[in-house]
Amino acid sequence: QVQLVESGGGFVQAGDSLRLSCAVSGLTFSRRTMGWFRQAQGKEREFVAAISWSGGSTPYAASVKGRFTISRSNAKSMVYLQMNSLKPEDTAVYYCAAGPLVGVTTTSSSYSYWGQGTQVTVSS
Repeated sequence: QVQLVESGGGFVQAGDSLRLSCAVSGLTFSRRTMGWFRQAQGKEREFVAAISWSGGSTPYAASVKGRFTISRSNAKSMVYLQMNSLKPEDTAVYYCAAGPLVGVTTTSSSYSYWGQGTQVTVSS
């Protein structure tokens, strides 16, 4: 049974930082691209960041580049999203997703497994 469990969301002020974590079980984590997506209320789900199995490729959405950092621990089957300089427009439910075994993709349809999401709210 594949499980992705996010944690670390919360309510913060603009300019603050948060670190999201995603614990993964039930699949070969170390071979898969992992990604973070988000969905704001009334909007479509959008790509935030992804990381290749080796950590060598880490594409970001333009809106978060320079503020967010994705990382992973293959030994712990964990993926992280460090979010700095948070803005009110970062408010959304953040989802962790397990992607393909080959290649890094920013397309949500390429991700087979998803977590339940964690809410991030940034107040101005």
